[in-house]
Amino acid sequence: MDIASLISQFGGFGWTILAFVLALSVIVAVHEYGHYIVGRWSGIHADIFSIGFGPVIWSGVDKRGTQWQIAALPFGGYVKFAGDANAASGKDEDTMAEAQDDPVALRRTMHGAPLWARAATVFAGPLFNFVFSAIVFAFVFSMTGAPRDPLTLGEIHPTPVTSELRADDIVLAVAGQRLEDGSVSFPAQDTLPNETNVTYAVLRDGAELDVTGPHPFSARVGGVTPRGAGQRAGLLEGDVIVQADGAPIATFGDLVRAVKAVEGKPIVLSVWRDGTVFDAEMTPKRTDEPSADGGFETHYRIGVFSSAPFEIATESLGMTTVISAGISRVGEIISGSLTGLKYMISGDISTCNLSGPVGIAQTSGAMASAGFLPFLNFIAVLSTAVGFLNLFPIPALDGGHLVFYAYEAVTGKPPSDTWMRVLMTIGLALVLTLMVFALGNDLFCP
Repeated sequence: MDIASLISQFGGFGWTILAFVLALSVIVAVHEYGHYIVGRWSGIHADIFSIGFGPVIWSGVDKRGTQWQIAALPFGGYVKFAGDANAASGKDEDTMAEAQDDPVALRRTMHGAPLWARAATVFAGPLFNFVFSAIVFAFVFSMTGAPRDPLTLGEIHPTPVTSELRADDIVLAVAGQRLEDGSVSFPAQDTLPNETNVTYAVLRDGAELDVTGPHPFSARVGGVTPRGAGQRAGLLEGDVIVQADGAPIATFGDLVRAVKAVEGKPIVLSVWRDGTVFDAEMTPKRTDEPSADGGFETHYRIGVFSSAPFEIATESLGMTTVISAGISRVGEIISGSLTGLKYMISGDISTCNLSGPVGIAQTSGAMASAGFLPFLNFIAVLSTAVGFLNLFPIPALDGGHLVFYAYEAVTGKPPSDTWMRVLMTIGLALVLTLMVFALGNDLFCP
């Protein structure tokens, strides 16, 4: 990977870094505020609330005595509670010794508070990430809406084939297949003719008409995935793939089959864009994806997803529906992460599926360039991932602290200070090792 390539892909290295820092700062602020506010509600005093590490750029002290600050290295953050020696919540022996004779002061420290208060404060960080993600997903769902019933066309996109379709047409049938009452989707792709043009029965101005239009599953590019072969080759939303290695492409299914057939070898696509056709060569990338039976399957992808040659008119969703969908989306991400982790550990899928800071930064830049809603959706996905990662039972992470508290709940006493220091050192080493490994994936995985 070279920096020049990174700049050309995302419109500038600075834009990529800015998007990454913005996304990470929002997620860190949400996570740390969860720790802070639940700690405050639980009677634990916060000395410092910091976004970033290192030299302080700005700071201010509120009426409760908490210092709020922004530091120079915006790659994380922390809340330092009373009695903490550092950002990892190690015990400050001197402060705790001074507080031993003052029950009120001791109760205000992280290490002198009741077990329930400490556990709630620690768990609140990941919980706030999950709640934030669900709210953002719900907002995105509310903005995008649901297909209008009956199925109605919106904007008609330009394509290289003849189209007699118009906006506001109500679709009654495609290639002779009538849509069922209440259906807001087209018939399955494999049930339709594999042709660039098909016949639509539409209701227009109160009259039923038969018109010709592009296949609803045409090989139109709806978008490109960050770091994918299609993006590297310069494909853009709205491009239409017309040939693959000289063979005609009528539908997106044809494109999928053509990419699968080359098994990771380079493929040349003929691409229609705004009335002109050009060739783009790319090498499909191996990916391991969930299968219907709960496992994973190896595929080769060029990193593009399809789009219909027209928009579908939408209508607003109810509040209950979007909230439920937002919560379900968080659950799906966590479930998928657990399954992926299981199969990476077992060796059934490649560890190259794990991205590091460079990959996340590139994706941040790409999503920010794609628009507000895609970027917001990406922040919600990343927030869920951060909450999930922090629950790993590794010392120095929130999950590790919760394991210590579980041990204390069972035995009636916390681990000794010596063991805590040893375990925290091991935990930090594991976290740093994971970060280096993920960075290696960014730099060396194909």
